[in-house]
Amino acid sequence: MQLVTPGIGLIFWQLVTFLIVLFLLAKFAWKPIMKALHEREDSIESALSAAEKAKLEMQSLKADNEKLLAEARLERDKILKEASEAGNALVETAKQKANEEGARMIVQAREAIENEKRAAITEVKNMAATLSLEIAERILRKELTNPDAQQALAADYIREVTLN
Repeated sequence: MQLVTPGIGLIFWQLVTFLIVLFLLAKFAWKPIMKALHEREDSIESALSAAEKAKLEMQSLKADNEKLLAEARLERDKILKEASEAGNALVETAKQKANEEGARMIVQAREAIENEKRAAITEVKNMAATLSLEIAERILRKELTNPDAQQALAADYIREVTLN
């Protein structure tokens, strides 16, 4: 039974040894251990606060990035709209110039046609007059070869002149 119940002397010496070990640990080891634990706790807290700051900074950067992206999209849309308007204005100006040029060419073509028409009519009149003179000359030659016909023709002319 002695193995199960320790003796008083054993308990006393175990208690003395425990107190000496406790005193030595408190004197030499407790403060450095506690200091190391506090330092570790402080470093963990600073790491957590740094992580929180980094998280907030990341959220801020993300918001800034989204804001910049939105501004870039607006600027892109504005530039595309301006380019489209400029292109439409350029096309409209080109159409207007083409229409004006076409109208001017039509007017010039009509004037040229009118001039050609007048020239052709004048030429036809000249040809008709020349032809009439040639016909009249041939008729007169034929009729003037006969002296009685000449007398009758002269009388006709005199009558016509006096009537007018």
